[in-house]
Amino acid sequence: MTQRFDDLKKVPAQPAARLLAHENAKLKTPMSLPASAGVSEVMAALAEAGATVDMLRLMSVALPPRERTWWACLAARDLIGKVDKLPLPLELAEAWVRRPSDDTRDAARTAVDLADVDDETVLCATAVIFCDDKLGTGELAAYAGPPGAASAAVFAMNIKALTSGGDMAANGHVLIDRALDIARGGNGQISLPARPTEETLP
Repeated sequence: MTQRFDDLKKVPAQPAARLLAHENAKLKTPMSLPASAGVSEVMAALAEAGATVDMLRLMSVALPPRERTWWACLAARDLIGKVDKLPLPLELAEAWVRRPSDDTRDAARTAVDLADVDDETVLCATAVIFCDDKLGTGELAAYAGPPGAASAAVFAMNIKALTSGGDMAANGHVLIDRALDIARGGNGQISLPARPTEETLP
């Protein structure tokens, strides 16, 4: 295993298969590893297979709720580019990451309800809404949310960033390295390669 996947201290010390099953998620890449293989071992095998999408899927279930939501927020910023004001779902998802509480979680839900139909940053706020696998706060906390809803939203946000333009392989490398940095306790602030402009196109 390469050092790229070592020291993921934020990732639970559980088999990757168990984490995936808990989130109702599956990998598409055939694996010959034992069922007890941890996230680092599986990530290394997926990297060897060039399975970028499965690597993103695994990290979406391996990171804890705050960390994976932040990872999604970084991908959302990739998608929207430089803007004067963040879309409300993204702004409030980031507010929850900074200060997780019922109030910031409820605000994220309101942002989803009020968002434009084409606002893809609702995926970040969706990860907040279902952060603990419940439907929400208050009375909603008594009810289970859709299985794997939060991790699926995080995965979808990163897939959108992966395919947002430029070199997909390079994009994937950065998105994965962000997740690994966050898993080590970092802030994930690694920029995607610059997208080609009309002036730089051949």
